[in-house]
Amino acid sequence: MERSKAGVTEMNLHFPAGSLAAQGSVALVTPEVAGWAFSGLRVVSLGAGETLSIETGPDELAVVPLKGGVTVQCEGRTFDLRGRRSVFSRVTDFAYVPLDTTFSLTSMGGGEFALPSARARRRLKPAYGPADQVPVEIRGAGGATRQLNNFCAPGVFETDRLSAVEVLTPAGNWSSYPPHKHDEDRPGEAILEEIYYFRLEGEASFGVHKTYASDGAFDVTSTVRDGDVFLVPRGYHGPSIAPPERPLWYLNVLAGPAPERSMNFCDDPKHHWIRDSWKNQPTDPRVPMTSAVEQ
Repeated sequence: MERSKAGVTEMNLHFPAGSLAAQGSVALVTPEVAGWAFSGLRVVSLGAGETLSIETGPDELAVVPLKGGVTVQCEGRTFDLRGRRSVFSRVTDFAYVPLDTTFSLTSMGGGEFALPSARARRRLKPAYGPADQVPVEIRGAGGATRQLNNFCAPGVFETDRLSAVEVLTPAGNWSSYPPHKHDEDRPGEAILEEIYYFRLEGEASFGVHKTYASDGAFDVTSTVRDGDVFLVPRGYHGPSIAPPERPLWYLNVLAGPAPERSMNFCDDPKHHWIRDSWKNQPTDPRVPMTSAVEQ
């Protein structure tokens, strides 16, 4: 991770698809790679009938199908994840795997799978998360309407430090908006390291993501494409903008030092008024875009 004297630079925030490929993974972000302490992400691709064995070490993680289904075997338990055709087709089921264990992934039809992770303090049991129990939230209004699949949010699914949600943004809409941050330990805000992992359909499709520091140390606006990773160590982040012709999906991975999990955030005061404007706007009828039923 390159650091400049002025602070974080664009070179160590935005990673185009393929630039984080390592150890047989499509993308691999560890706390050591990111230069922070808690959040991680691994994305793996399996061929039909292929099995992959993984040691979790100090990290807890979730197995989240992006494309296809997978069987997770861990500590004598077997979870058959139905998965989905694509991230735009349905809300998926998932599995939780604790730290200090070895587990295997086997995909009979092949597929792609995200493994959001967090450096954990305590060891929980392996667990299964059914798709029909994932809370689907509609957030925002008008052109800022988006869908959150809160599969691993605090109060929804038990982990030690790991929080993860999916966001689906209809074509042309803005999400992660208004810009917000979570880099201070104070009432209403928590310190969190966040990873964005983007997916778009269409070879030429691209979206836009913005992250900037409240102290002016950096201000990054990036073109994001399918498979890109964006790291948010601190500062305000948003909006994430979907292209006019295609929806935008991203996975948010969050973890931090607090004794209790939280996703609390603080809006940029210059943009907080946007929330009041939603009171007089209808939500976009295209949302919700997915449910536990395959589209």
